Amino acid sequence: MYALTVRDHVMIAHSFNSETFGPAQRLHGATYVVDVEFRRAELDADNLVVDIGAASEELKAVLAPLAYRNLDDLPDFAGENTTTEFLAKHIFDAMALAIREGNLGEAARALSGMKVTLHESHIAWASYEGTL
Repeated sequence: MYALTVRDHVMIAHSFNSETFGPAQRLHGATYVVDVEFRRAELDADNLVVDIGAASEELKAVLAPLAYRNLDDLPDFAGENTTTEFLAKHIFDAMALAIREGNLGEAARALSGMKVTLHESHIAWASYEGTL
């Protein structure tokens, strides 16, 4: 299995609604380093997993609506605890849609899987992965 990863980052603010989160129930910020790993069994006709430039640009576009925003104010996240795990799935779904729509090129439609990892710090991160 071949894999290629692109990386970006995003700064957000949010709060959580549950005693489980203790002080994180209050508004706080996070800066996530975001990795998206693309996988496929065979390289495409150009010997690529996916075009790095296209993948990087699409990740930047997916993160843009979240950047410097209070996620509590976004209608798509109303009533949700926007945990690191939740956001990994959100980014996965947006990148998967971009692949289906051809935004990463026709050859990207042959990708078999993807993994999105959000690094919350140097000691904690969360991921979501699935098939495409």
